[in-house]
Amino acid sequence: MRLFPRENYLKKIRGFYHDDGMIKVITGVRRCGKSCLMQCIADELRAGGVDDEHIVFFDLDRYGYRSVKAPEQLEALIEPLLAISGTKYLFIDEVQNVEGFEDVLNGFRTEGGFSIFITGSNSYLLSGELATKLTGRYIEFEMQTLDFGEYCQMKRFLGLPVSPNPVAEFDAYILEGGFPKAMDYPQLADKRAYVAAVIQEIFEKDIRRRVKIKNVSVFNQVRDYVINNFGATTSLANIQSDLESKQGVKIKRETLARYLQILEDAKIVSKCARFDLKSRKSLRGEQKYYLADLSFYFALNTDNRINYGPVLENIVYRYALAQGCKVSVGRIGKLECDFILRNPEMGYAYVQVTMTIMADRSTEEREYRPFTQIKDNYPKYLLTRSDPIQQRDGIIHANIPEFMQEGRTF
Repeated sequence: MRLFPRENYLKKIRGFYHDDGMIKVITGVRRCGKSCLMQCIADELRAGGVDDEHIVFFDLDRYGYRSVKAPEQLEALIEPLLAISGTKYLFIDEVQNVEGFEDVLNGFRTEGGFSIFITGSNSYLLSGELATKLTGRYIEFEMQTLDFGEYCQMKRFLGLPVSPNPVAEFDAYILEGGFPKAMDYPQLADKRAYVAAVIQEIFEKDIRRRVKIKNVSVFNQVRDYVINNFGATTSLANIQSDLESKQGVKIKRETLARYLQILEDAKIVSKCARFDLKSRKSLRGEQKYYLADLSFYFALNTDNRINYGPVLENIVYRYALAQGCKVSVGRIGKLECDFILRNPEMGYAYVQVTMTIMADRSTEEREYRPFTQIKDNYPKYLLTRSDPIQQRDGIIHANIPEFMQEGRTF
């Protein structure tokens, strides 16, 4: 079966294909395409002349391997490969299912002759043991669900129609989301049923197996609150107050903080902290939560209306992360800049995201105003949905559909 190659991620990993001293860790929300990415890596290795005998897959979520829970069992799986001469390319899916896998992998990495690739769907994979035992010996590649450019490319790859109107296609992408498997279902209702199943799978496999939640109902209310309010500036105090006053949910501050951390660890949401440009410090207690995929919102709600403000922010936020950027919400005095990006080369960029600046003059001025307060010469981007492109004060104005279809970088 031909697989759609996620070139944005393959190009980041290629330089490490043959490195037997560095474990390649591929993370990302469940069902974002990690397993298929590993298959694409294996295909490239075969195309480069590596024999099938030297490429070995263990999917610890699949039949035949689900009983592998102890480090001794994992070691017994891998040990016969020592008899094969030359470099072995070892791919292990959902490795966090084995408690204590770190020592096993470290042993085979030290033994030499193994180029190891592992995946995991939650942050527990990189917590504690892996970080301490393999310091400097692993490199993480975080995957996102399909961005809009990939969404269009994959539809063409699968022979599905793509609208010649990029804005119409973009709006379809917003409602359908970016989970690759959702493309197998032509009906929107079926796509949403699939995403709802993914949410349940995350709870069962990435949360319930790891942590004890005494009151599942309250946890789900916290989850739904954060998903329904994605992109809104918030704090622990605000969330706690809203849950109590609007939904009658009483929850302790420390329990709420724990539940929010669980949602982050399961990669359902990401927290984007606020950064003050004048003091160059992160501001504690103020943040926004963005969704791993917009389909999480639409799968939990029957409303198809698009609130473009947070939706466009979420899309740009995820796109920046996929490029390897560190992302903060910016504050400049009393003004807010939607995003401050720091790219892998340590360069900065400033981004304002809005549906349109054409509504009236005051809207246009509001979006440009934060840029006037920034005194350095790093690039400044104004991203809209479908506006006529403006040239003003050296600011880069672009429409998000074309920006992403062209694969442009910040």
